[in-house]
Amino acid sequence: METLKKLRIFNGNGLKILAAILMLIDHMGMLLFPNEPWLRFIGRLSMPLFAFMIAEGCRYTKNKHKHFFLLFGLGAACQVVYIIFDPKNVYLGILLTFSISTLIIYAMQYAKNCFLLEGVKRIEKTASVLLVAILVALSYLLCHFVLIDYGFWGIMMPVFASIFDFHCIPAPKQGQSLADNQGQIRTEKWRKLDCIPLRVLCMAVAEVLLIVTHHLPLFQLPSLLAFPLLLLYNGKKGTANLKYFFYIFYPLHLGVLQGVVFLLQYLS
Repeated sequence: METLKKLRIFNGNGLKILAAILMLIDHMGMLLFPNEPWLRFIGRLSMPLFAFMIAEGCRYTKNKHKHFFLLFGLGAACQVVYIIFDPKNVYLGILLTFSISTLIIYAMQYAKNCFLLEGVKRIEKTASVLLVAILVALSYLLCHFVLIDYGFWGIMMPVFASIFDFHCIPAPKQGQSLADNQGQIRTEKWRKLDCIPLRVLCMAVAEVLLIVTHHLPLFQLPSLLAFPLLLLYNGKKGTANLKYFFYIFYPLHLGVLQGVVFLLQYLS
């Protein structure tokens, strides 16, 4: 067990930086070096890393509304830029993919609260399950009518990583023992399944389904190499405050790369 703990060398910040570097390599291969497919293969590792960190963000955020609207707002702003520069190739970008994932995860957290805490009425429990089912069904339908980055299983990757996340269940109130709350006793039993390897395994299932249903399965296959890296995650945030790192880096690096493309085209 101690050996396994020593192998967990990545904190949340480390995974975000690694994912950003891999994403940069991926987009450099797409925009600047289209004849170098190995760059795209290496870059395929970035999406599962970011998907897992989206799930972690939903797990620990204290302000769900702010978290969602920041992700969705930036995704919408990037979408406007995509349409301006390439109006013939309209698709929903990865930030909007993850925005949908976030909505489903929050609905799933609500359902877990309804079922694992005492005093929740049956109608509310039923409604919470229906809400999750409706959001999943609407996401599936959306992917049939709109081209969305990574499709339905791309949406579900962070969701699958959150299936055994029970961090959202509140702890017993001050002065209340665990034995006084049957719901908390049930929660503690479920919490034993709340571990990084199981959450990574669940997300790997979604990734395999993504590869199987993808139009270019061999192209997406290298993304499976990201999962051994996720097993090296220690569950800690890291000392530096990189809360908004991804939100800034994503549009910034795309803007810089696209600027380089325009400059090269102008010079040629």
